[in-house]
Amino acid sequence: MDNTSPDGTATPPPASSPLTRAVLEIDAYAAGLGWDRPALLFALVDTARLREEEPGLAERLDVGETDAVGDLTPVEQDELPDGLPLDEFLATIAWPDAVTGCALTIERLMLPPSAEAAIPEGLAAAELADWVARHPERQEVRMTVAVLRDGRRESALRLREKDTATEVLTGEGLVPGLAEALSATFEE
Repeated sequence: MDNTSPDGTATPPPASSPLTRAVLEIDAYAAGLGWDRPALLFALVDTARLREEEPGLAERLDVGETDAVGDLTPVEQDELPDGLPLDEFLATIAWPDAVTGCALTIERLMLPPSAEAAIPEGLAAAELADWVARHPERQEVRMTVAVLRDGRRESALRLREKDTATEVLTGEGLVPGLAEALSATFEE
C-alpha cells in the first residue's frame, strides 16, 4: 500500500482504532506547530455525541458527517500553567461526563538504554536534567499519550531527528507513567 498523499508527501498508514487515530491526529497537529513548544492537553469526546449535543462546536472543529462510529474528536484545552509541575497540574483536573478520554502532548529529552547505565548516582532532579541535556546521545522526543475512561491507552512517539509522519511509533505501553497520570484524572 502506497502511503503518499496526492501532493507527494508521505502519510502515515491508516490507524485501526479510533483512539489510535485520535493520537495520530494530535501528533500531526503538534508537528504542524513545530518543536520547542509547551505541553498541550486535549479532551477526547465522542464525535457523534459532539455533533448531536454541540453542533456549533462541531462545526468550528470541522467535524465531518462521515466520521466512523466511535470516532473521537480532540478538543484542545487552555495552556498548562507555567511553573507548576505536570504531576501537580494533572492532579487538579476533573473531567465532565461528556469527556470520553484525554490526551497530552509533551516534549522531553531521552537517552538510549546504553547511556542510562552511565547516569551518575545521587543527582538531584535539576542536575539530572542538565546531565541529560548535555549528553551526546540524547534525543528529543515528542510524546502524545491518550487514555479513555474505560482504561484503554495509546501513545505516539516522534523523534526530532526523524520528524516525519511515517516515522511515528505507536503503541499502548510506550509511556506508562504518563498514561497512569492521565488515567488518574478520571478517578473519582
